[in-house]
Amino acid sequence: MSVDRPRTPISIAPFRCNVTPPLGHALLGGLVPPAQAVDDDLEAIGYVLCGAGAPIVVCVIDWAALMNDAHLAWRQTLAAAAGTTADRVAVQCVHQHATPFICLEAKAIAAVHPDLPAMHDEAFLAACLGRAGQAVRAALQQLQSVTHVAHGQANVTAVAGNRRVARDDTGWVRAMRLSTCTDPELLALPEGTIDPVLQTVAFFSGEKKIVACHYYATHPMSTYRDGRVSSDFCGLARQRRQSEEPTCAHLYFTGCAGNIAAGKYNDGSPAARRQLTDRMYAGILASEATLKLSLLTGVDWRTDAILPPPPATPTADELAATIARPTETLATRLLAAYRLAWLRRVARGTPLILSRLRLNEISILHLPGEMFVEYQLRARAFRPADPVAVAAYGDDGLWYVPTQAEYSKGGYEVTVAFCDEKVDAIITASLQRLLA
Repeated sequence: MSVDRPRTPISIAPFRCNVTPPLGHALLGGLVPPAQAVDDDLEAIGYVLCGAGAPIVVCVIDWAALMNDAHLAWRQTLAAAAGTTADRVAVQCVHQHATPFICLEAKAIAAVHPDLPAMHDEAFLAACLGRAGQAVRAALQQLQSVTHVAHGQANVTAVAGNRRVARDDTGWVRAMRLSTCTDPELLALPEGTIDPVLQTVAFFSGEKKIVACHYYATHPMSTYRDGRVSSDFCGLARQRRQSEEPTCAHLYFTGCAGNIAAGKYNDGSPAARRQLTDRMYAGILASEATLKLSLLTGVDWRTDAILPPPPATPTADELAATIARPTETLATRLLAAYRLAWLRRVARGTPLILSRLRLNEISILHLPGEMFVEYQLRARAFRPADPVAVAAYGDDGLWYVPTQAEYSKGGYEVTVAFCDEKVDAIITASLQRLLA
């Protein structure tokens, strides 16, 4: 655990760059059809916070995921551009599925087999890293002073629902209500456990709003298997707000949404996407309407390193055999490559880095993987008197992160969780340390 405390004055430099993949590029790491059209551009948006020790960098990317060495490459690139160290950089993905999904080691594992598709294009990744570094360097030439920080929140209506609500009498998940759903039985089920609150944390220079960060927990896509690149309804809502306030950088972060999606309210139609976009936009506006400014008197950055263990099976040899077996489905073989990359990382002892930025009494968590929403609710309960905003989908090397209780209940997320049930205690203890 490392802790750093502020020096004043504080200044901020927002930055952004385009990270839209070219046509033909793999989407979701090859698990869905590649890019055939671009409906709207993807962006990497962030800010550099200066004056509280070495610079702090926070960035969110309109990509499905960055895993293991690819996530580290982004952190190192932004750190070098900002004149800081990688442990003072948080990089999160929004997790739209019609976007890139990148793990360098998994690609190398799969590349041994010529019949498997490329999971990403290395030249495209290098170009994005180059643009991101340049964007940070340019932004630092236009630092703006931060005098106040503000927090607001509002409930979002008719967007999020729990994916694991269809259970038998034992609690076993018998059906999944995913991002798109048309099954009348599943649609009739309640929302289930969610966090309905969208939170906004904003930086001000006097009365001027410079950066506004929005946090909400749901899988952020309405449809994604058609090869059409899009930031989808969460990104479209953020873009709409950005167009209204061009002098303020608006960032959108996906919270702990591993078991949360919009399927209860989404049939996959263009009309449904528009409705979801409108509801997210309304939530952002409502949250901003409650912003309460306070003089920024304290900035604190804290990190914590963890390395949750994988289950005993499948073994590395078993995964390698699955990847090599042409009779397996494409999804099964690629998933095995991602899982093998995690096993190799654990064998090397390379930890995940969680971080917390505190601004006065406001805590912002930057977490890895596809965390179940219960972790977000726990984090907020650890500091019930103070705001706790949560951004998940940082280093996604470990994939899904169920709670211990859910490991025995089945469901898709449990089958693709790369860590065993001890991850719950490890993550929970880390949250407590970060929020102490």
